[in-house]
Amino acid sequence: MRKRVIITLAIVIIGGSCICISTFGSAILQEENPIRLIVSAMKLQLSDSEYVQFAKTEKRSRYLSLNTDQNRYEMVKEYMKSKGWMFHEQMGAGLIFTKNGEDAVVEIRQYSRHYFIWEIQKAFIQ
Repeated sequence: MRKRVIITLAIVIIGGSCICISTFGSAILQEENPIRLIVSAMKLQLSDSEYVQFAKTEKRSRYLSLNTDQNRYEMVKEYMKSKGWMFHEQMGAGLIFTKNGEDAVVEIRQYSRHYFIWEIQKAFIQ
């Protein structure tokens, strides 16, 4: 009986590891702290949220979002709109927003084929 439980547990752990590696494998070592990103990716998969904040410093906030083919930057635009910023244009990997004559750039970077990272300077989201 104990042997059967141990074998079942080993199969579940190995299977879960294989699923994690196949889903997040290409992205694991791209960033300085991959554990935070893996946890954030799991949160995104298990929730209805469109983004997860995974890093916050005095100067910037960084978010992880699912990469969808349709309107993939829409949640970034909605987030900035909720902070009073209006979308102006996209230039390369940056989305430009305006508010009271000021411009703010949200930098976007592909993290893997399933996720992208977006970063906002702290001064623009207070």
